[in-house]
Amino acid sequence: MSVRRADTLGGKAAIAGIGATEFSKDSGRSELKLAVEAVQAAIDDAGLTPADVDGMVTFTMDTSPEITVAQAAGIGELSFFSRIHYGGGAACATVQQAALAVASGVAEVVVCYRAFNERSGRRFGSGVQHREPSAEGAALGWALPFGLLTPASWVAMAAQRYLHTYNLTPDAFGHVAVTDRRHAARNPAAYFYERPITLADHAASRWIVEPLRLLDCCQETDGGQAIVVTSAERARDLRRPPTVIVAAAQGAGRGQEQMTSFYRDDLTGLPEMDVVARQLWQTSGLCPADIDVGILYDHFTPFVLMQLEEFGFCGPGEAADFVAEDALPLNTHGGQLGEAYLHGMNGIAEAVRQLRGTSVNQIPGAGRALVTAGTGVPTSGLILGADG
Repeated sequence: MSVRRADTLGGKAAIAGIGATEFSKDSGRSELKLAVEAVQAAIDDAGLTPADVDGMVTFTMDTSPEITVAQAAGIGELSFFSRIHYGGGAACATVQQAALAVASGVAEVVVCYRAFNERSGRRFGSGVQHREPSAEGAALGWALPFGLLTPASWVAMAAQRYLHTYNLTPDAFGHVAVTDRRHAARNPAAYFYERPITLADHAASRWIVEPLRLLDCCQETDGGQAIVVTSAERARDLRRPPTVIVAAAQGAGRGQEQMTSFYRDDLTGLPEMDVVARQLWQTSGLCPADIDVGILYDHFTPFVLMQLEEFGFCGPGEAADFVAEDALPLNTHGGQLGEAYLHGMNGIAEAVRQLRGTSVNQIPGAGRALVTAGTGVPTSGLILGADG
């Protein structure tokens, strides 16, 4: 795909299966075991067998190599394997890579997966403990000595500027947290099942890094999620109704860094997501009014507001009111604040459920879903559609 013209990928591939482990704070098993469980569940959901799989895609951050997962899951020969960088920004790009492989004939059935013990094992929220020297780490070197050691602290810089620019208070972020937790409260798979919150709860939660409170920050989760991608034609003959990949995109903005792009002219938006948005709208021929449900990456609430503005659902500084009005069904699984933090892969699964008509918070007649990946880093996005 080019930012200059529409691509030809749309409609050629589809998601045929989804599978996950339980989401917990202590899985009691290895990340490899979580990956294999999720992969096998997704293959079974599609009505396929491990022998049908010939491609795999995951994150560079995943600790379970494709060949090891393939061996443990009973998958045979692989003709395609790929990894995407930039943490949560990789989520939708794994599906894009799989779709590209299927559309070009490089592979027939590709499984995308992500699994980690992010609560009982390495906790991202604990901040930077040690880094090997790298060009990537050099950018962080301008922020770490001043105490910006955690993802929350990096996001807080942009969040503070957003509030200042639009004359808002931190309460503006509460609408995202309340919406997510309302949906999670009705989702038995969610960690915060039956535990909704109010705006007052949000305002009373402790500061993490001002202007971010505890309830502005996503969970830390153990678990795994997998997605099966094949051709749209083949998917129509499988067990589940296919979810067509209408458009897929990656994006990095000018002056892009990983979470610390503080030297841009403006900190009130997410230029990397603007790159994704322009491609998705251009290739799909759709616009915000055509989207029935939004699954927006919610590692921190302020970046959900900025995403809505980058995609054109509302004007700059207007997203808090947009969310408060429930103008777009948002994160109907509970998001990463309410269901689980799986680097965005569980959000893709929720979009599939919405388009199949099987979500616990089903939007009647949902036919098109927007899904985004991690923000503040080079990122990715999908528009998915119900077949037919």
